[in-house]
Amino acid sequence: MRNVFLLYMPPGNPQAMVHYQDTIKNRVELRRIAGFVSQNLRAKLSSVFGSAPVAVWGSEGGPKNRSNFERMSQGDDILIVEGDRVKLIGKIAAKVESEDLSRELWKSITGSGSTTWKLIYFIANPRELDLPFKEFCRLFGYAEAYRLRGFTTVATDKLEEFYARYDDLYSVLVRLQKGETVWQKAPEAALPAVHSPTQLTEIRAEDIDQVLRTKLVSDHVRMQWKLARLGIKAGERVWVPVGDQSRLRQTYQFEQFDPEFSSGIDLPHSYVENIDVVWKQEFRIAAAYEIENSTSIYSGLLRFADLNVVAPNTLYPMFIVAPKDRKNRVREQLRRPAFKRLELYRKVRFLAYETIDDIDEFFSGSDSGLNVDVIINKSELVE
Repeated sequence: MRNVFLLYMPPGNPQAMVHYQDTIKNRVELRRIAGFVSQNLRAKLSSVFGSAPVAVWGSEGGPKNRSNFERMSQGDDILIVEGDRVKLIGKIAAKVESEDLSRELWKSITGSGSTTWKLIYFIANPRELDLPFKEFCRLFGYAEAYRLRGFTTVATDKLEEFYARYDDLYSVLVRLQKGETVWQKAPEAALPAVHSPTQLTEIRAEDIDQVLRTKLVSDHVRMQWKLARLGIKAGERVWVPVGDQSRLRQTYQFEQFDPEFSSGIDLPHSYVENIDVVWKQEFRIAAAYEIENSTSIYSGLLRFADLNVVAPNTLYPMFIVAPKDRKNRVREQLRRPAFKRLELYRKVRFLAYETIDDIDEFFSGSDSGLNVDVIINKSELVE
């Protein structure tokens, strides 16, 4: 269970507004931070952010702030609240106490004063919001008139109650801002078991023929490689299952995938680590791909169904990747009662092998403009 930290920013505070613009919205280049932190922290920041600039914020070093700061761990959520509006949500990537770095980042806009915000935290996946704080209070059982001040954390009992009902604070708040339905998790007794592919896959006669064709088996690896390579070009981090990593190294000399699944992602790893390709953004999943060419499509959809039960507020797109001539088979499987009840036909998109080949060819000499939206626009829902 992740901690949730709340930082109050008085509305109209000119110094806070300038610093927010400088180090949250504009972010900070790692080279500007490097000289003020240890080698271990530099390596940690590099592993999380790569070469991308980092959102940074800090608090003064009073006893209460220090107590909260010491509780901070990688993957915890942090919200910045301005007045009565939630302004931003992000994930704690790392922290450091440094007066020197504070002075480097946040100089007094009046030219005087000695305040330092030396309890410094680096924020991954910052997303700006404009949501009434009372919506947050409702989710966590605070009185609607609760007045937030300073730097604080949500009490453990309120966290337990929230996570007993919901899967991910980030997804819930984004859905609320969009005016979308927020779903509660299924009761624990109803959660799916994690099955192995041999338990899940339903094989028909024509599927057996396909399995026996070496070309189709190699096509799975080829699509995995193309999707992984396109993910890197799109500026994403890439995950492929541990069992497939050596195959991509040997066949395509590709090893730009993350060596381990991030601990900051708020999902049971057993439901995610075996998805064929995952595009990631620091501690958030950007897209998930199940490649199906030699089975009945059922296993990939079942994995996505499991994810939608344990994380019903999922925001990232999910794709079934298969040859174009298997689109009708995807449609048939999506009509299964269990999948229909979860409305997978609204969430899972069909992405043809041929389309991936076209995208790969188009971006063969450049990565300008490639992102998840390009993939979404080239895929389709098959109701």
